[in-house]
Amino acid sequence: MRIPATLLTACAVLFFAANVQQAHHSHWSYSGAEGPTHWAQLDHSYAICSAGHAQSPVDIKDAKIAALPALQFDYRAAPQNIVNNGHTIQVSYAPGNTLRVGDKTYTLKQFHFHHPSEEAIAGRHFDLVAHLVHDDGSGHLAVVAVLFTTGAANPVLETVWKNMPRESGKTVDLAGTTLQLADLLPSDRGYYTYSGSLTTPPCSEGVTWYVLKTPVTLSSEQLAAFAKLYPHNARPTQPLSGRVVQQTN
Repeated sequence: MRIPATLLTACAVLFFAANVQQAHHSHWSYSGAEGPTHWAQLDHSYAICSAGHAQSPVDIKDAKIAALPALQFDYRAAPQNIVNNGHTIQVSYAPGNTLRVGDKTYTLKQFHFHHPSEEAIAGRHFDLVAHLVHDDGSGHLAVVAVLFTTGAANPVLETVWKNMPRESGKTVDLAGTTLQLADLLPSDRGYYTYSGSLTTPPCSEGVTWYVLKTPVTLSSEQLAAFAKLYPHNARPTQPLSGRVVQQTN
């Protein structure tokens, strides 16, 4: 059977487009030839990982006290699922949970974890950090960082850890499981804030960061359970490059 030339051409175009699209999502990691120091060379869309001047995470030092609005969390029970995406454990949310900062309202999209904490406070990294990612509906992101130290077991992590998939690419639906995300937050909501970026490729800038000052706890067993999956999934701290970090009094 003779295949028409026009069909061959169409198939070739589709094959090329599919490969371009696949190549656009270049693989990256936290070590070796695909680690953080090489992210910008892995894909042209990752260039800002090296060329940017407002990158995250940062080592927070000499933060300036300012009159900042309170972080108002309205977290309720909502459908969610847990995915092991090959870089971390991520809990994704349906609409219904919000963060209000002054006159801005953001919707919680997902939260995920890094071990050890990516951000540092006066040179100190913490045992774990949760990044709570919010979107204002116009593409502006606000990320709240909750720091963890080893101590008492954390009930929210107990639920997440019990259900998290061990294999990369797997997803677990948490329908019917109650996850009170508000319990993950410390009672003292004082924070540091600065303008930064995503901490993973493509390292997009224009992200507002809120790093809670008061850490919460997790048990050594909970820390070990995450570290077994991800021994080190933290990007090194980046230069402030003239940015000012502010803090609540």
